[in-house]
Amino acid sequence: MSALLDTFADGAIVARRNLIKIKRVPDLLVFTTLSPIMFVLLFGYIFGGSIEIPGGNYREFLIAGIFAQTVIFGATITGAGLADDIQKGIIDRFRSLPMSQSAVLLGRTASDVVNNVIVIVVMSVTGLAIGWRIRTSVPEAIAGFLLLLLFAYAVSWIMAYLGLLVPSPEVLNNASFLVTFPLTFVANTFARPETFPGPVRTFANWNPVSAVVQAARELFGNTSPANPPPDVWSLQNPVAYTLIWVVAILAVFVPLAIRQYQRAASR
Repeated sequence: MSALLDTFADGAIVARRNLIKIKRVPDLLVFTTLSPIMFVLLFGYIFGGSIEIPGGNYREFLIAGIFAQTVIFGATITGAGLADDIQKGIIDRFRSLPMSQSAVLLGRTASDVVNNVIVIVVMSVTGLAIGWRIRTSVPEAIAGFLLLLLFAYAVSWIMAYLGLLVPSPEVLNNASFLVTFPLTFVANTFARPETFPGPVRTFANWNPVSAVVQAARELFGNTSPANPPPDVWSLQNPVAYTLIWVVAILAVFVPLAIRQYQRAASR
């Protein structure tokens, strides 16, 4: 128990170090928030008029998708930060300190959750400005935001593992883009899967990103009886399907990332 508490205490110190870095380099946060604002305005005002949502408002349909895309893209900061720390030799310094091996990863992923919270607040204000509304209770809305953050936290462990594998932040950014971009677009983030061709529609229906987006829409009250989700288990039970993915990702990538961290300083 004492060792576990020490690990969390060390992780909190590392998280504080990463948050101080954001404070000293505010450009990191500025550009992270500008991108989703641009997507909201671009899709809401330019493409929104040509995308029909039966019985619903496209801007309300859109916001949950933008939320999910942004927090997933934000999870790549974890991998890029770790790749940068390895490149600069900071991981070697951490390994020489009397601290838990997993504290660096815990602190890195925790600090990026804080970053995602800030981004979600900014996006929520932007969404409210263009007409998005939460039409459910406060507890349901909070559950929607927490589910988005939990899924992003799980994805950050995938990025942590990749960040410890690649030789530089630039490689991580390029590699993660090739994965996150199709995952967030071949989903129900910006359009209904019913409009996709057969195999692409099947992938979108079972894509975990679609589930977290559908869950957020339902918890925010941004759904319509005229636009029900496809008749597949993943989107009929989006909260459960999302939580299954969260548990599976953490179960696989937490030990993988910790093991890779132990090897990282030797390369």
